[in-house]
Amino acid sequence: MTAVVFAGPTISTGEVRNLLNATVLPPAGQGDIYRAARQGATVIGLIDGYFEGVPSVWHKEILWALEQGIAVFGSASMGALRAAELSAFGMVGTGDIYEAYAAGEICDDDEVAVLHSPAELGFAPLSEPMVSIRATVARAVDGAVLEADQAAELLRTAKQLFYHDRTWEQILAGFADASWLDRFSAWLETGRVDAKREDAQKMLIRMAAFLETGGKAVSIPPEKVERSLAWQGLVRRIEAEAYSLRDADLQVLDELRLEPERFGEFRTRAAVRCLALEDARRKGLRADRQEVLEQLNSHRETLKLFRSADLKQWLAENRLTADGYEALLGGATLAGIAVNALGEQLDLHLLAELRQAGAYAQLKSRAVSKSQWLAEQNQPGSNQPEQDRVRLALWYFETRLQREIPDNLDEYASGIGLKDLDEFYALIRREFMYHQKGKTQSAPESRG
Repeated sequence: MTAVVFAGPTISTGEVRNLLNATVLPPAGQGDIYRAARQGATVIGLIDGYFEGVPSVWHKEILWALEQGIAVFGSASMGALRAAELSAFGMVGTGDIYEAYAAGEICDDDEVAVLHSPAELGFAPLSEPMVSIRATVARAVDGAVLEADQAAELLRTAKQLFYHDRTWEQILAGFADASWLDRFSAWLETGRVDAKREDAQKMLIRMAAFLETGGKAVSIPPEKVERSLAWQGLVRRIEAEAYSLRDADLQVLDELRLEPERFGEFRTRAAVRCLALEDARRKGLRADRQEVLEQLNSHRETLKLFRSADLKQWLAENRLTADGYEALLGGATLAGIAVNALGEQLDLHLLAELRQAGAYAQLKSRAVSKSQWLAEQNQPGSNQPEQDRVRLALWYFETRLQREIPDNLDEYASGIGLKDLDEFYALIRREFMYHQKGKTQSAPESRG
């Protein structure tokens, strides 16, 4: 069974994957549930979805997924809203927020809405959801940190704020003279409740149990979705998008095929990426958020996409959304992790490729020459006293390679198949000594 989860500000991708083996997609907009179902999802978990700026998840696409026999779970945010509305048709709701919506205790969309950062920064929440404010205040009352009338006033103040502005700093700004403010502010450091995240965790645990048992969704006969003109329009638009993308990309590949050597190079790189990702999936390897962000920064630096406008133009030229760009870099990061994990197994294949390309003999000749010269000079390299690593790195990258020093040397060393920085510096120290060929200096001069 294939699980897909839509998540964003409520819970991180890493935490989702720690609880459930699933494909994690950004917050859902209109058509995304339908797309996931058409692409093979057999279990769908809806946590986060868009409330404004992008059309929201349509009830009919969830009903259509249920009609196809796909289990659909909802919790925490948009998922709780839709589950409360569609539980009678088989959507499975989980958590306190879902139950509050289902019971009519809360009804407004703004109860779960938050302001959040863009995809590049991981959809980090920038405001506090009303449901978490309510849960936090209730806990404070239970703990005798607030009295009932103080809690009621806090909730009234929070509810009057636009959801973008709901932060504890903004909420408490109007209570500067309150006698309870200092006590509550101090308690808030450890007492606050993240109600949406807690509910999302409950849903993911429930989905994991569902997958483990191979169970069935709620046994309610699926509602037949009326194929209205609006529904047919949505389906045609999504199918047309997919076809147009395939058609345009095939034309790009046809252009590449006109340059056979270049085509062969990219085809080999594509095969390595494909096999590496497959190996990563099989081994359960994961790329954490920081690694993807480092990949993003490195990629933008390589292509000189420093300004936001430049990045947007590049995305448009490459037919990518921000989410697609993040997925692209996430795949590259994961492929790199999988390739690095091959270790000596990869070295054997590298040697085979060098022999087949006719490059082995030349590299072997240089390696032998270097080893002999260093031995004659009593300069084996790795056993020499420690050189100034900064100056050595400056020489290697800026003089030898004519490029800037990478921001992350550990990552660079790993990327060329070395265990650590000690191995890297031993490698370039040997190269420096050989490059000098009899010169008296034993380390590159600092450039000041």
